[in-house]
Amino acid sequence: MPKATDIRIKSAVCSFEPVSFRVPLKFGGRVMDRFLLINVDVVVECRDGKRRASGLGSMPLGHLWAWPSATVPPDQTEAAMKLFVEESVELANDCPEFGHPIDLIYHLSAEYEHLGKQIASRLKLPETMPLLAELVAASPLDAAVHDAYGRALELNSYNTLSSKFMNFDLSEYLDASFKGEYLDQYTLRDPKPRMPLYHLVGALDALTDADIIQKANDGLPETLEQWIPYNGLTHFKIKLAGDNFEWDTQRVLAVESVTTAAQAKRGCPQWWYSLDFNEKCENAQYVVQLLKKIQSDSPSAYDRIQYIEQPTHRDLKGHPDQVMHEAAKLKPVVIDESLVDYDALLLCREMGYSGVALKACKGQTEALLMGAAAQKFGMFLCVQDLTCPGYSFLHSASLAARIPSIAAIEGNGRQFCPSGNKLFVKSFPGMFDIKDGTVETGLLTGNGLGF
Repeated sequence: MPKATDIRIKSAVCSFEPVSFRVPLKFGGRVMDRFLLINVDVVVECRDGKRRASGLGSMPLGHLWAWPSATVPPDQTEAAMKLFVEESVELANDCPEFGHPIDLIYHLSAEYEHLGKQIASRLKLPETMPLLAELVAASPLDAAVHDAYGRALELNSYNTLSSKFMNFDLSEYLDASFKGEYLDQYTLRDPKPRMPLYHLVGALDALTDADIIQKANDGLPETLEQWIPYNGLTHFKIKLAGDNFEWDTQRVLAVESVTTAAQAKRGCPQWWYSLDFNEKCENAQYVVQLLKKIQSDSPSAYDRIQYIEQPTHRDLKGHPDQVMHEAAKLKPVVIDESLVDYDALLLCREMGYSGVALKACKGQTEALLMGAAAQKFGMFLCVQDLTCPGYSFLHSASLAARIPSIAAIEGNGRQFCPSGNKLFVKSFPGMFDIKDGTVETGLLTGNGLGF
């Protein structure tokens, strides 16, 4: 039966904000020193006509990560994704349906593939827009609808995921094994009070003073050994090359050496690493050999590795031989760039992936559904960042704080684009002024997405 709490989109508008980096970030062989921040404002109205509210979604456009292409230059992938943002917002403006945010976004997303193809054709691009790029471009709209829904009902959006509010159970969006189940079973009613913050060690990042090529001279730390006491860090994500075994090995060992010395000075006995290859490994055997080499050279560094992030190509169907069974016996191996829908999740399990990286930049709806499926299958879960500043980081953190098995949150906007956080530091000091290596996610209890 229709619910009085169902909403329809009354209006949606988007804008773009350029953000510059204080230092460049290198990942997967690409270097990023700026991006466009997408901001989407949505107004929704409940079916009863008595309740109306606005919501906001924000996310970096992220074309270098979402659409790395050998045939389409970065300026053209950025332009295409920007156009996709504008036209997906127009789709929302033309949507007459009432429903729960999950329903509305689920229906709108059915148009994304066609829209992506249309845009590629109009711009005369040699390839169509990948689904990941479409999800990233549409993610601020998705977030804004969820945010506005909670605000209209004067509830936190994570507390509107039960059968009282949702029109369909999870079998409508996933498969029959989820019959009778709703998202409230896979999310928390209150956010975790605090969560450890994962600090990114980019491939260009200086570990010590001797590594500095050019200082930013902006008052923030310039090296890893400076960042550790500055933020009280205990979790470190190490970007690796994936195609240079010696460099990757030495990079992990160097991080271990620098971190051990810095932690000893502050009396910190325990810390953790994750390793991110951004798909650059030729095969899973590279990962196995690297892990065994690290274990041989530095057992302590090996023991501190919590998980491995997407080591091989994102096209799982095109690379069926790149199975992760052997690597996953050593450490959890999580799918990231490949995770664009439920079919991809099922395929990654068959191929031996043992974990899932959720990202707010793929959409609030997608993250909630994939988070539920991963929990049901007993997979390792983490939430990763897209160098999110300000509002987009709060969104990512609120997602991590509401999914039970996620232990830490990545947030590197403070490292690379802290200018995007300035408007939020006073309102959420516990999220942006980091002293003990954690973020105060317990602050994210407001209506809508929590902030």
